[in-house]
Amino acid sequence: MENDFDVVIIGGGVSGCATFYTLNEYTNIGKIALLEKCDKLASISSSSKGNSQTIHDGSIETNYTALKAAKVKIAADKVKHYALSKGLQNKAIFKMQKIAIGVGDKECEFMAKRHEEFKDIFEGLQFFSKNEVKKIEPKVIEGLDGNDRVENIVASGYLESWCAMNFEKLSQSFIEESEKSNKNSKVFLNFKVVKIKENSSGGYTITSKDNREIHAKFVLVNAGSYSLPLAQHSGYGKDLACLPVAGSFYFVPGTLLKGKVYAVQNPKLPFAALHGDPDIALSGVTRLGPTALAMPKLERSKYLFGNINSELLTIDFKVAAMQVLFGLLKDSDIRNYVFRNMFFEVPYFGKRVFIKDARKIIPSLKLEDLTYAKGFGEVRPQVIDMSAKKLELGEKKILTNKGITFNMTPSPGATSCLGNAEIDTLEIVKYLNKTFDIERFYKDLNVMK
Repeated sequence: MENDFDVVIIGGGVSGCATFYTLNEYTNIGKIALLEKCDKLASISSSSKGNSQTIHDGSIETNYTALKAAKVKIAADKVKHYALSKGLQNKAIFKMQKIAIGVGDKECEFMAKRHEEFKDIFEGLQFFSKNEVKKIEPKVIEGLDGNDRVENIVASGYLESWCAMNFEKLSQSFIEESEKSNKNSKVFLNFKVVKIKENSSGGYTITSKDNREIHAKFVLVNAGSYSLPLAQHSGYGKDLACLPVAGSFYFVPGTLLKGKVYAVQNPKLPFAALHGDPDIALSGVTRLGPTALAMPKLERSKYLFGNINSELLTIDFKVAAMQVLFGLLKDSDIRNYVFRNMFFEVPYFGKRVFIKDARKIIPSLKLEDLTYAKGFGEVRPQVIDMSAKKLELGEKKILTNKGITFNMTPSPGATSCLGNAEIDTLEIVKYLNKTFDIERFYKDLNVMK
């Protein structure tokens, strides 16, 4: 039948599109569908407005351990090679310099030690003294009075790297390539899933808000913040809750930075450290952020606390989830960070607080330079394990072994989209007794086994 498929992927962000491409290009699965609730693909977290436009390979992300960086680098290299092999240079993927800076003696000592450990993982990784940083990123050294800032500064990174990505454009490419590979594959837009139910044929019936139905032998849910509500409505993941964290950005006019500049991460904080980036979708603008604000919604909107998601209320208002959240707030570093980020969102006062943090990257910034980037930033789901009573960082997968899997992929989910697609494809072909040409997958993406 027309609406019967072997595999249905729910969620048309970059992760869903990457798996759609991998299934269509490298397996012998016949009919594959991709369902997206919006009127276009990659319009929420994968939009150029919804993320930091960075390929997070671990080289300058100081919250990554060497082990995690080595793992993420493999996934990042897949995305880079795909984009370069498809001619997406300066369309989806962009080259610029990127560095992580240490400010002050303690951070400088940390960066020097980190560099020695990470240079074996990242070929060509360079270390920069304060004078060298001044040459490559003068605005990082120039103080408010025009003189050099007094703190000691060092950096680790690259003078040139394919490190910036428009994940929205990347998603579009995945779909275009999929359509070349499999004429039986289909993308459904404006299909908001409200129910996933097992049917009499051993598969699943997926129902939309407007009562359309699609049937699948295997369902993969890559719906970002909405994955957990869909899982719980289907009877899975009842021991989990969700801490939605919304990131915001500020704009500075002009290309004050030549490339990406990341700060040292506080290891106690489960959110991204402040960084500055030349925006690849808006010319002549430098973006600073992200802030990190927990809010009771699964998707960002123009109102800060309006439109609270009813799905979230049923998931999170449980004693165990509240205990984890209150436990986090007992730590003074986390508590101060949370309240500080709340102020970042307040008109008039927000940028007056934010500029103190932003001057760690660009110390010469003036208040009038900053503009709140309205409509930029999106919600990332941080999962709370109520059984273990802890906040789980990174990706979370609910494996049922019943032909349905739920993925929640906060950063670096976009960077890892093809790596995650490989994992999901292996599971799907095993379940459906199909084949995956993984040798060609590795060869095309220039990855060693």
